[in-house]
Amino acid sequence: EASKKGTCTDPYSILKPQEYPLNKNPLIVSSVTNERIAGCVYEEDKTAVVWFWLHQGEAQRCPCCGSNYKLVPHELPH
Repeated sequence: EASKKGTCTDPYSILKPQEYPLNKNPLIVSSVTNERIAGCVYEEDKTAVVWFWLHQGEAQRCPCCGSNYKLVPHELPH
């Protein structure tokens, strides 16, 4: 949604989130399909990525750290 307003400063989601994504405020992941693989580096000094599937609908938790992610549809410009 921020990209539609022209305020998106991290279009490729490479910057660290500003806060821990809780259930009420999950980290938004966009996708052109109804499922997507997401990765979480659950501790700052870790180098291993935990990969897991996200499905459209309710927010889902990372299996290691419990942070919440929500998959939302992304519309491609025509």
